[in-house]
Amino acid sequence: MTEIQNLLQAQAANEAQLLAKQNVIGVAVGYKESGGVVTDELAVIALVEEKKPVAQLAPDELVPKQVNGVRTDVYEVGKLRALQNLPKDRFRPTIPAGVSAGHHRVTAGTLGAIVKDRVTGALLLLSNNHVFANNNEAQVNDPILQPAPMDGGQNPLDIVARLERFAPLRFIEDAAQQGPAPIQQPTEQPAGCNIVSIFVMITNLIAGLTGSNVRATVTPSAAASAAGATIMQAIPKSLAAQAFTPDNALDAALARPQSPSMFTNEILGIGPIYNTAAPTLNMTVRKSGRTTGVTQGKVTLLNATINITYDTSRGERTARFTGQVLTEAMSQGGDSGSLVVDETGRNAVGLLFAGSPVASVFTPIDVVMAALDIVF
Repeated sequence: MTEIQNLLQAQAANEAQLLAKQNVIGVAVGYKESGGVVTDELAVIALVEEKKPVAQLAPDELVPKQVNGVRTDVYEVGKLRALQNLPKDRFRPTIPAGVSAGHHRVTAGTLGAIVKDRVTGALLLLSNNHVFANNNEAQVNDPILQPAPMDGGQNPLDIVARLERFAPLRFIEDAAQQGPAPIQQPTEQPAGCNIVSIFVMITNLIAGLTGSNVRATVTPSAAASAAGATIMQAIPKSLAAQAFTPDNALDAALARPQSPSMFTNEILGIGPIYNTAAPTLNMTVRKSGRTTGVTQGKVTLLNATINITYDTSRGERTARFTGQVLTEAMSQGGDSGSLVVDETGRNAVGLLFAGSPVASVFTPIDVVMAALDIVF
């Protein structure tokens, strides 16, 4: 077994226990820090909003030094929020990506890229759910403005597109109200399915680390083992609650331009995108966003399972994401929806959707393209 495989298995085996700790908001893999310096030692990383002195933490809230024989570390990432707010300009007669845009009832966000429907070839605009679909509250065909409302965009004067489709966000608060799914139905989670899922996750991440386009998939067996129910009943309630927390793979949406000829395939300050690339640790990436323009940072963590705070019409809500990538801070409110590209600016790497003063978060681009059925 390779070091990366061992690391990912340790993460998968201990993720629920780590996330159950009060101060932990995410778990990922990355390089261990020592004295403020990043080392070359890989570790399972617990993400916290704020590092606290050991004396202020109960023994069961401490992150162990090792899990499954693998070293751990703790990264302070602040409170990670879906990025909104702050103004930008109105672009006419042509509109590039990387500029202010949003649903007519949101504050503001960024138009990330001009893409194509994989089936029809139709031109589409890519951004986040919380930018184009107002945190699930929008309807298909709702107006998309450029600039966004907070930047002076007016409805109907500045309508440039209509909401086409989006990946729904699943909030933890909704699952808590509905309660966990019954554990007496093992046919929905066959015994051994978790082991297969771990294998798929490891295979796909290693493919990403090596730049391979090959990805593994899994189809659960129709036969379910009675041992599945026994395993579920043996899980402590605190961990069972973690198991039933709904996961999200992406925060993304598409809009259909009213006049495709208004849009250029270039990203403001970066240029056109030609291909895609998998994120890797220490990769330098860039983005062009409506608030901070063109900025760059290094990838610090991969395969992060992390909680993101959203400001919605019903107040703050939390969504848990899996398979995410963290970078050094390179975004602010309003940069959500920005396309993350490699250092050359020629290859799309991911779709940015959240951040804090110390970190930014994006979804790998292959996940976004597969889920929305799009191509560049």
